[in-house]
Amino acid sequence: MTSKVVSRLVSEARNAAPEECCGLLLGRKDRITFVKPTANVAEDPVANFEIDPAALVKAHKAAREDGPEVIGYYHSHPEGRAIPSASDRASAARDGRIWAIVAGEDVKFWRDSESGFVAIQPLRAEH
Repeated sequence: MTSKVVSRLVSEARNAAPEECCGLLLGRKDRITFVKPTANVAEDPVANFEIDPAALVKAHKAAREDGPEVIGYYHSHPEGRAIPSASDRASAARDGRIWAIVAGEDVKFWRDSESGFVAIQPLRAEH
């Protein structure tokens, strides 16, 4: 991933505050190359996030047509830390995808594994 991706995540979070921002991490295999913001359709977007299902379906359809893959998801914690909240843990699919959580300037990445979230350290490339 590039520093541009991380900067975009921080910018999206800043612009959405006090609500949580959310969206998709797109790319190939485990390489995140693009951030796709989506609407936060949660009932209370200040305290939770829910990615717009239509945007998720559209992204998966594009991936089947040789577009970028859905590598994972991102969202912000405007008043919290960049770690999975109780709500995040309860809603996780345990599907192996990557979650980026943004809190201020801090961006942390997590693998949503069968046993729960595991912190990961993504490799950064400057492209």
